[in-house]
Order: sequence, then structure tokens, then C-alpha cells
Amino acid sequence: MELKDIVSVNGKPGLFEIKAQSKGGIIVESLIDGKKIPVTVTHNISALNEIAIYTYEEEVPLRIIFKSIAEKEEGKETISHKESGKVLTSYFREILPNFDEERVYTSNIKKVVQWYNLLASKNFDFASIKEVEEETEEA
Repeated sequence: MELKDIVSVNGKPGLFEIKAQSKGGIIVESLIDGKKIPVTVTHNISALNEIAIYTYEEEVPLRIIFKSIAEKEEGKETISHKESGKVLTSYFREILPNFDEERVYTSNIKKVVQWYNLLASKNFDFASIKEVEEETEEA
């Protein structure tokens, strides 16, 4: 399982791994219950690899934040996403001290923590995350 194959589907809980392409879209498998569902162009999906969090200087890719949490927690699960907003915000400040508090909401932090914990529960290899995305060159 690689981060580039993990997506969030709007309106569906949890995360999904891309399993195959079909005529009308893609087939994804839920990391929560293992059920496979078709995702078509009518669904709004977000690849975790493409998501970034605002800081006061730049946008930090989600993969870097996951890697930071994994280093802090030694690859284990972290605090619950159901903690209070204050607890989540202070925890997130330890991970990304300069995040833009006006543009990054508690709901965003909850989602990051929830996604991290879901991946950690599936023994995702956070050490395999690259700091910089390699560009694949087309020949």
C-alpha cells in the first residue's frame, strides 16, 4: 500500500485504496471494512498525496505531516480524533508549529489525525514516505 494509492471519497467515511480502473472510473477498497465500491466521475475524491496543510510560509504536503506524526509516535496510533479542539490543536502545533490557525480548522486537524490513525492501524509503512515526490519522466 502506497500513499499515492490512498484516496478520500467525499461523503464516505474513512479512506480507500485504489484497486483497479474500470470503464466508468475506479474501484476502491475501504480501509475500514474492506468493501470494494466503484467510484465514478460524479464522486469527489482527493488523493492523500495531493493534499497539503497551510502554514504561514507555505503549504506542507500531508505526507510530510504523516511522517512527522509517525516519527513522534514511533509508527503507532496517536491521540483520538474525538479529543477536544484544544487538545487537537495543541497536539498539531507540536507536529507543525507554524500551521496557519486562521485557515486550518479543528475539523481539518481531526481528519488528519483520524486518517493517520487509520493508516497506522493497517500497519502503513510511514518510513517509506519520501520527503520529495519523485517526478516520473515520460519517455
